[in-house]
Amino acid sequence: MVQPLKKVKIVKKRTTRFIRHQSDRRDTIKPSWRKPKGIDNRVRRRFKGAIPMPNVGYGSNKKTRHMLPNGFLKFVVSNVKDLELLLMHNRRYAAEVAHNVSALKRKAIVERAQQLNINLTNGNARLRSQEDA
Repeated sequence: MVQPLKKVKIVKKRTTRFIRHQSDRRDTIKPSWRKPKGIDNRVRRRFKGAIPMPNVGYGSNKKTRHMLPNGFLKFVVSNVKDLELLLMHNRRYAAEVAHNVSALKRKAIVERAQQLNINLTNGNARLRSQEDA
């Protein structure tokens, strides 16, 4: 299998999700983040002891941003012709077959990816072995 050009250690500054203010108090308020807008809100005003707000300082390293754990960047492929774009970039990008590609076309994409030595993230999805009748 093809290896990435250089494997850089991916460091996340924060792995826990930011939770919404007072989502722990009420069932109607879900934990998915919403920015507080109130004039007296202690989270918006960044008081000590309040939950942290997402900001630009939590951003990832530019070299490892959008990188998969295996060291590749993802490239969504819809047909065999899209694979040809990765011919010279197979050490940097890994192909992912789009969700709306049929099983027949998917099989052709998987075969062509093996010929071009391109890493496929979901290469065995929707592939069933043929039963001899």
